[in-house]
Amino acid sequence: MLIENTLALYGSAFWLIIKFVTVIVGPALIVGLIISVFQAATQINEQTLSFLPRLIVSLLALMYFGPWMVTQILDEFNYLFMNIPILIG
Repeated sequence: MLIENTLALYGSAFWLIIKFVTVIVGPALIVGLIISVFQAATQINEQTLSFLPRLIVSLLALMYFGPWMVTQILDEFNYLFMNIPILIG
């Protein structure tokens, strides 16, 4: 296997993981920021207040983007499986 092929595979896997993390963590980060601003404005110092909304938003993002994520993983697997002779040759 050539080093270029190896680096290309690692690069595509890395960007796939970055896209997944961004899709799941991004909305939770935005909700956490909104709740933190609300807590600062009202001077509510409850640490557990932001946990449940962030959890719910993360689960909703996972439910909404789940089919897209599975499709991305299957596309990557199909690319790898179909190009086995090229990649190892």
